[in-house]
Amino acid sequence: MLKVMNKKPKTAARVYTRNGDCGSTSLVGGQRVSKSSLRIETYGSVDELLAFVGIAYESCRKNESLQSLFIALKRVMHQLFNISSILATLSKEQNRIRITSADILWLETEMDACSAELAPLRSFILPGGSHLNAQLHVCRTVCRRVERLLVRLDEESRVDPLLLSYINRLSDAFFVWSRFSVHIISAKETLWDPHFAGENH
Repeated sequence: MLKVMNKKPKTAARVYTRNGDCGSTSLVGGQRVSKSSLRIETYGSVDELLAFVGIAYESCRKNESLQSLFIALKRVMHQLFNISSILATLSKEQNRIRITSADILWLETEMDACSAELAPLRSFILPGGSHLNAQLHVCRTVCRRVERLLVRLDEESRVDPLLLSYINRLSDAFFVWSRFSVHIISAKETLWDPHFAGENH
């Protein structure tokens, strides 16, 4: 008993390192870069997107009719973390994680399956109809920003073309999933009305 009591408590690993206080950070290979660099901005935005996907994911958790979307969003979160890892690594030899054509095909298959249940699109759509729908539209817009940043990064430092294809397809998927989420709960989509006068509606 005394031996147990005399054991020193385990020290938790510190989250902070103080190494970034000067405005730089380390990539996976140990290279130091400015926190304002385009590469950091890009995978930081991927991280932001992942967090928003997490909110949408949790919104699906307790709704049995949304379980297919719940599972799809979980897969997307893992893939986005993979993309962050890829972007944080300059050398392919140091990181064997890849986004593949199979990942892109999976997104297309998901969209096709959901779209088959939806009414034809006859108007531009605004976020709304449910909290989940609005959350997925936030995911879509952040995903588009990630895509723009990836294109800029590709002009500066070659980016795997499959990353660009995946992110492009993912933003489309968020749009389809936003429509699908409203359809599943039998809610109404918010259609754009260019002549909306507020008080008359």
